[in-house]
Amino acid sequence: MRWIAALTGAALLATVAGCATQDRTSLAPEQIAALPGQVEPVHAAAITRDQAIFWVTSNGCTAKADLRPVVAATGEGSIITLRRIKEDRCEQPQPEGVEVRWSFEELGLLPGARLSVENPAQIDAKVG
Repeated sequence: MRWIAALTGAALLATVAGCATQDRTSLAPEQIAALPGQVEPVHAAAITRDQAIFWVTSNGCTAKADLRPVVAATGEGSIITLRRIKEDRCEQPQPEGVEVRWSFEELGLLPGARLSVENPAQIDAKVG
C-alpha cells in the first residue's frame, strides 16, 4: 500500500480523467461554504479505467456513503473534491485507510474525461 500511496500521491495534483460538473469559476465563497461536509484529506488517489479511487482515513466504520464527491468543471476538464459528510466515530483505526471508488458514470462524467483531484494529501509521519 505504501508504494501505491507514493505513486498516486503525485496524482493528487495531476490532471487525469472526470465527474458530474459545475463551473468552478461561477462559485461564490458563500456557495463553496455551503457545500456538504468537510474536505477530506486522502492517503492516496488514482484515476484509472474511468474510476476515481481514494484511500481515506477510517476509524473502522467509514463507508462510501459517508463521503461525497463534488465535481466542478474547469477550462481543462473537471476537478473532484472528496468531502466527508458523516464522521467515523468507531474506535478501530485502519492505519492504511480504506478504499472508496466512484465510476465516471456515477460522477456524471463521460468515459476518458479529464479529472484532477483537489483534496490535500494525508501525510503519515512516523517518529522513530
